[in-house]
Amino acid sequence: MEKDSTIPVGRFAPSPTGRMHLGNVFSALISWLSVKSRGGRWILRIEDLDPQRSKREYAEMIEDDLRWLGLPWDEGGLDNTGPSAPYSQSCRHSLYAGALAALERSRLTYPCYCRRADLMATSAPHRSDGRIVYAGTCRPAPGKTVTPPADGRPPALRIMVPDRDMAFDDLVYGMQRVNLAADCGDFVLRRGDGAWAYQLAVVVDDALMGVTEVVRGNDLMLSAAQQIYLHGLLGYKAPAYGHLPLVCNTSGVRLSKRDSSLSMQALRSRFTPEGLIGHIAFMAGIRPDPSPVSAAELAGSFMLADIKPVDSIIVPDV
Repeated sequence: MEKDSTIPVGRFAPSPTGRMHLGNVFSALISWLSVKSRGGRWILRIEDLDPQRSKREYAEMIEDDLRWLGLPWDEGGLDNTGPSAPYSQSCRHSLYAGALAALERSRLTYPCYCRRADLMATSAPHRSDGRIVYAGTCRPAPGKTVTPPADGRPPALRIMVPDRDMAFDDLVYGMQRVNLAADCGDFVLRRGDGAWAYQLAVVVDDALMGVTEVVRGNDLMLSAAQQIYLHGLLGYKAPAYGHLPLVCNTSGVRLSKRDSSLSMQALRSRFTPEGLIGHIAFMAGIRPDPSPVSAAELAGSFMLADIKPVDSIIVPDV
């Protein structure tokens, strides 16, 4: 059963697959400011669903970078402080299994033997990943037979989505309408190898941790519709969603952990914490100049509505 929170609860949920970059810090800062400006709580959740790429040493670096930036969290992290422990997804399997069992009882799930989306299912599906809407190859239909592959590999599990619009009022971009069937397609809940898919895990965690507000990059806008759909099926109240302009390099490409010049390792060698916060605040359009400022100082006057709903922010090497 979800928590009844009377104060805003936000979260930052990084994947520990490398060092944070400027785009990650931008999302973390704006999420932190949004709840702290209203006296809320901020959760640090470690989204380590991918066992091959996730490493504890990267999670430790994330925590160290957040402390250096002056972005303390109220719950979570590697020490699992708080009432919703554990805060690492790799330790929450039984919770996801319970949610999956409830969805299976709805008779909306089905086995899928297709490969590509299954392999990508633990990662947040960004637009730049070349998202492909599932064609429904394995979806049940009257008179249709799906033959398991000869190699005996276990299937992924998908959930059927209806052909209808999902509307939500984004905190930055305003009213959004996403057709679940046309824009998203039936999506994976659990991979064939047993790993939990991003969409299911995020919904369960946000609900059980009492998250009331999700602030993240706008390349996850379609995911909001999928997650609102799952929240409804599971009897949860969906959080509010606020999406942010993508931070891109001079080629207009979304930053990744391969952009070493804008990684936290490089940024910490060039900036003080206040200097970097000031630079990001100016980049976001919430300060008139890039003069140094602490996150705590910014929280006193911050409003999420001040973020301009542009598609992206181009940032040259700094």
